Amino acid sequence: MDGLDETVTKHEQLLRHIEQLKIGSKISVRRLAKEMSVSEGTAYRAVKEAENLGIVITKERIGTVRVEKRPRGLSEQLTFADVVNIVEGHVLGGSEGLEKPLHKYVIGAMREEAMARYIDAGSLLIVGNREDAHSLALEQGAGVLITGGFGTSREVKQLADKISLPIISSRHDTFTVASMINRAIFDRLIKKKIMLIEDIAAGKPKTLTLKINSTLTEFEELSVTTGHHHFAIVDEWNRLIGIVSRKDVEGLQPEHTMDKCLIRNPITVTYQTSLASAAQMMAWEGVDYLPVVDRNRKLLGSVTRREVLEALRNAQKQPQLGETFEQLIWNGFAEERNEDGSLFFRGFIIPQMATNLGTISEGVLVNVMTQAGYRAARDMTGKDYVLDNLTTYFIRPVQIEDAVVLRPLLLEMSRRTCKLEIAISRENHLVCKAVMTLQSIEHG
Repeated sequence: MDGLDETVTKHEQLLRHIEQLKIGSKISVRRLAKEMSVSEGTAYRAVKEAENLGIVITKERIGTVRVEKRPRGLSEQLTFADVVNIVEGHVLGGSEGLEKPLHKYVIGAMREEAMARYIDAGSLLIVGNREDAHSLALEQGAGVLITGGFGTSREVKQLADKISLPIISSRHDTFTVASMINRAIFDRLIKKKIMLIEDIAAGKPKTLTLKINSTLTEFEELSVTTGHHHFAIVDEWNRLIGIVSRKDVEGLQPEHTMDKCLIRNPITVTYQTSLASAAQMMAWEGVDYLPVVDRNRKLLGSVTRREVLEALRNAQKQPQLGETFEQLIWNGFAEERNEDGSLFFRGFIIPQMATNLGTISEGVLVNVMTQAGYRAARDMTGKDYVLDNLTTYFIRPVQIEDAVVLRPLLLEMSRRTCKLEIAISRENHLVCKAVMTLQSIEHG
């Protein structure tokens, strides 16, 4: 290995080597270990890390292959290879078409002539051990998923290989397979909606930095050039040492260097940190600037509080594509207002909120009270908040199909925090109460 690579770990060198491989190259742990003079265990860990990063995949009967990383948010469409993993299946034929996307799936629970109307190119036919239906789907440009663990004929497998369309077998029944695919699509919609630091940092111009021996004069020049007041301090290998801000350099002479004032070991984020998590870190720690680093603390970029909040606001304006448990719970509640204009919420307890005893789950009660608090605080101030502290009191049980009312009451407010009392009542009887302190993510 060349001399420059001595500054990084063997794990990092292996990842760099894998990244430089040609798309489509097969990767063997044993051969990788031999080429890079490392143990097979080290090579295996690097391959698994590369798989997590999305630059290699493992294909059945083919092995581990270098692939091009999919851009974030490209599409929620599944590929046939995704389906193989979701339904715990194995490929009977047509493996060269595994990376093709599919736009819909069809359950073959009808006669062949009726089935033909629903099958088109790029779809997936889910069917049992009906070889006539297998051939029909392939001839019309669709892949096939055989349920119940059944196989198919040699002729069907040969046809699948010839036209590069997968034919997959799964041990699960048709209902279970359809549910598993639906769940995967649903999860992809949620993941697509959640914004990451990568979404705002990856496309920014290269972050300008200072060295530990840079002077205050250089800080001032860079601040005037860029209009920024926070800068990362890096070493000769672009590894993060610390950060410095306008407030940190106050009172220093022009010749003073950054080692006199920098903040060492600052809070950092990675490309895979969610924007909501970054906003919460900034609120709790009272910082306005976060360096973005890789797994070896090499600087990739930076984000500011304003950039994070703007991106979060834009994300809230986008169509809601998938629903989390939190959103599903809150769907049963509607906003109403008192005569004085104050906000309260009314809703019903649905069966999914219940415990096995038939009463509402305490966790669900906490969730709805927290959601009511967020909405009430935003209605009062126009700001977004994160939960800092919560104290709950459970007084009476609530049953399925009970109608409940949530009433938020403001106790105290400052520029940084908002303290609320949330009461849940049923038929004018208090059920539970929470006192919560929320912290603004917009206070800088």
